[in-house]
Amino acid sequence: MKDIRIALLDMNNNHVNQGFRNIKEISEAFKENSEEQVSIDIFDVRYKNEIPNVEDFDIFISSGGPGNPHREGHEWEDKFAGFLDEVYSHNQYNEDKKYLFLICHSFQLASIHWELGNICKRKSYSFGVMPVHKTEEGNQEFLFKNLPDPFYAVDSRAFQFIEPNQERFEELGMKITAIEKFRPHINLERAVMAIRFSDEIFGTQFHPEADPQGMIENLKDEKNRDAMIENFGMEKYLETVDRMDDEDKIILTRSQILPRFLQSAKKKILKGAEAMV
Repeated sequence: MKDIRIALLDMNNNHVNQGFRNIKEISEAFKENSEEQVSIDIFDVRYKNEIPNVEDFDIFISSGGPGNPHREGHEWEDKFAGFLDEVYSHNQYNEDKKYLFLICHSFQLASIHWELGNICKRKSYSFGVMPVHKTEEGNQEFLFKNLPDPFYAVDSRAFQFIEPNQERFEELGMKITAIEKFRPHINLERAVMAIRFSDEIFGTQFHPEADPQGMIENLKDEKNRDAMIENFGMEKYLETVDRMDDEDKIILTRSQILPRFLQSAKKKILKGAEAMV
């Protein structure tokens, strides 16, 4: 029986982060509930310049993190770009596929790397529980199958992805699966919130791993609390805190997207291993 090898890429640059705790928890739960041997290794990409060897793993989850997603001349940036290309091209030429999930900062890095659109700074920092709308492609997206439209997710970002380059998407066969809520009274383009980069690679601008406990911790940070009050007003802020652990909001999103990604990847990996015997 094939072992399943997972690499978690920590993009937090040595900042304490609730999201990475959540990613580890979801991965550990997957390991505990699997009949197969599952190993989980962690790579500190930005702080320690660690990057997994693509050949050594089956599944990769790359986290969110602080700072500017555009290149600033760090050594890890070239390594991460090489890693993205290697996973992508491996899947084009090999039967045994590699599965990659990109979250927030990692999603922005990949979108810049593949030249998919304009990744720019937002007018103000965004933090809170947001409605996320499925696109037509998103309605067909297996990872969103059990989620309503819109579904709710944690948003935490200083940057946004707008003005997607449709020609480039078509050229690479990539699909936008979710966008920001529609605000007809505001003359701003809706930001891209999720992309199906390939059959094996998926990414979200939002945090599918987030849980209520992490959100409460994050709101102890003045920057997050102020951003939420500025974006929504005090009444909405209090309502969001009150509805944090509603079963149909971030708890539902957390229970669906990453666990489905892991289960689906495992199923395909085992099927592929059988076919190669």
